[in-house]
Amino acid sequence: MTRSFPHILLTLVLVCIVSGCSTTRRIPADDLLYTGLKGVEIKNTEENVKFPADIQTKLEEAVNVEPNNSFFHSPSIRWPIPMGLWVYNNWNDPGHGFKHWLYNKLVRQPVLVSDVRPELRTHLMEQILDHNGYFQGTATYELVSGRNKRKAKILYVVDAGHQYTIDSLIMLPDTTALTQLINLTVEKRVPYLSEMGQRYCMDSLSTARNIITNSLRNRGYYFFRPEYIEYLADSTLTPGNVALKLVLASNTPEFALKKYVTGDVTVRIFRNQGGGTPDTIETPYASLVLMQPSRFRTKLIEENVVFRKGRTFSVAGMNLTQTRLSRLGIFNAIDISVSPDSAATDPTLDVFVNATFDTPLTASVELNVTSKSNSYLGPGATFGITNRNLFGGGEQFSIKLNGSYEWQTGKGKNRSIFNSYEAGITATLSFPRLLCPNFIPRSRRELNWTNISLNADILNRPHFFRLAQFNTSFGYSWRATRYVTNSLTLFKLTYTKLLNTTQPFDSIMAANPSIALSFQSQFIPQMSFEYVYDRAIDRDNNINWQFQIVEGGNIFWALYRMCGVKGEKELFGNPFSQFIKGQTQFVWGTRIFPGDNWLYTRVAVGAEHAYGNSSQVPYAEQFYCGGANSVRAFTVRSIGPGSYHDPRLGAADYFDQTGTFKFEANVEYRFPLYGPLHGALFVDAGNVWLLKDDPLRPGGKLRANTFFKDLALGTGVGLRFDISMLVLRGDLGIGIHAPYDTGKSGYYNMPSFKKSLAFHLAIGYPF
Repeated sequence: MTRSFPHILLTLVLVCIVSGCSTTRRIPADDLLYTGLKGVEIKNTEENVKFPADIQTKLEEAVNVEPNNSFFHSPSIRWPIPMGLWVYNNWNDPGHGFKHWLYNKLVRQPVLVSDVRPELRTHLMEQILDHNGYFQGTATYELVSGRNKRKAKILYVVDAGHQYTIDSLIMLPDTTALTQLINLTVEKRVPYLSEMGQRYCMDSLSTARNIITNSLRNRGYYFFRPEYIEYLADSTLTPGNVALKLVLASNTPEFALKKYVTGDVTVRIFRNQGGGTPDTIETPYASLVLMQPSRFRTKLIEENVVFRKGRTFSVAGMNLTQTRLSRLGIFNAIDISVSPDSAATDPTLDVFVNATFDTPLTASVELNVTSKSNSYLGPGATFGITNRNLFGGGEQFSIKLNGSYEWQTGKGKNRSIFNSYEAGITATLSFPRLLCPNFIPRSRRELNWTNISLNADILNRPHFFRLAQFNTSFGYSWRATRYVTNSLTLFKLTYTKLLNTTQPFDSIMAANPSIALSFQSQFIPQMSFEYVYDRAIDRDNNINWQFQIVEGGNIFWALYRMCGVKGEKELFGNPFSQFIKGQTQFVWGTRIFPGDNWLYTRVAVGAEHAYGNSSQVPYAEQFYCGGANSVRAFTVRSIGPGSYHDPRLGAADYFDQTGTFKFEANVEYRFPLYGPLHGALFVDAGNVWLLKDDPLRPGGKLRANTFFKDLALGTGVGLRFDISMLVLRGDLGIGIHAPYDTGKSGYYNMPSFKKSLAFHLAIGYPF
């Protein structure tokens, strides 16, 4: 079989050459091969009236048929080599065996003009025109052939005609509360109907009907439906215009015309395992039926179930209750239903909320791997366990263990010379409410969190040092609006301590005091605020902007000064750090081709400055560059500061290369490949610098005249396995420019192509 494969391909190529590579040999005599869309020509007979772009898009979508070997799903552009058609026209199906398998893999059925059905598509285009106010519009088509008369493109010609607009609207008779509310809604919330001169459009009329219906259902008319509103249109009263009249459908049921109030509210909470003994608890707002044994705070009824007996019933209240209960994260199923109360004097709806507990304990595992062609290899993992209902009020208690390891492979003296690891544990207790006075403005439509955390980490750099870090924090996270999330850390105290060092590391620190100061054992008291704006502007554009500011030690420093303490100030016998740090990131995503083709751009900038009680920003707070979410052609913390590069080792392997100013920029094109498999092409640039000059690290300070030269630049390709709830990502970065001297001249200064490669395996998208 392996011997015959080249022979088969060679035979196929020879057949194509001998036959002139015909792609129309087997096309039926009464048909033509469809080679794509020639275009959609709009003839607008009205002067000074621009044809609407949205209608033109709909017309083009109606005739968007891909020809054979379409170029990225384009209806008009084709790949130059139609291999599938060559096989269809010049190679008979062997019927069985490997040749049959190869035939099925290569062959493509021809797309014929009869398959496109242009007559039907012109009728569809005329319907689109009619539904959008061009009642006299017509559509035709032409077959356009080239030298080969067996092939044809299709040109569609649209004569739009006159654009009809709405010049008058007759409201409903102002005789009932329902009709009054409909008329008021039209005047206040439906400009398409209330402002004359709008182009007649059935989609806009349908949208207006939905707006009216939603308004009614939020004001007690629960059983009202959009189809109960009808439009009567007359284009004969005023030539070229449309007169509209609102009417209620004749088949509107009587119960849909009634305004309902909320009756009894019953909340049933079921155990995850099922069964249990029902326990009925009366709360001020609802009857709670809790299947025991269970853990559930009755306060959650008041906080999340918004129905109130005797108030006007609202569908928005149903949606809000559903949203609030689901975002507690303690239920796996929530159902809200209503039932008319036949015994009540006024139209009344009793409400039933059924919720089933989810499994209280969840576990998660995240894995990532980094590999670089200079023999550095490093896996990392995070394992977490979360109790999502610790005290029965949606409180989440989580413990996460994280670790990573990096070693250098090789033989002899180069083997295992850089075995380093990081390990840590974090415990977090989160309450789904703000445990503070109501001075913080927040949205009641979203969950707001109070967070308390404890953390311990250890960092080992063999042959140099081992560093421990401990911290505790208390803060809030809340939604101010639909698109804005805020995080305020009122207090965070971090303690860093060098557990042990080696003689080579001590000699390095002695030679560079500024680096030594960033490693000293110290307390870091902090406050921070983070602002996140995340919004999908429309179906084709979304933005995310993050801003964070951190202050360290300023409050403690002020308290010490108020008490008259001068000079260096200490906390528990150790100096505390004093600095200010700010960073921001902007990400913009836009769809550039039909389908799931997106272009994402990212810019990140950060700066920090130590002063007062400190001369250097703590090592743990400094910026670094490189890695799976940064410049992917370089390993994490391997770039900078600036153009500095240790002249003794050739690479600053003895500790992470950090700085006090960071700039990164990324561009990534994401496109679908097959099913959940997606591809990516990317370009990354970035570096870190020092804001203070360090004579022992020449080239490390930020300077305008060397800024662009100091940017590390890389490109690469990636694969993403995206199943919505999990994205497994692999990126192969290719270095283009290193900011330091590599021994090679020119902008492309990588030592070799092999040494410029870096592979990253990670969870989630990089930005």
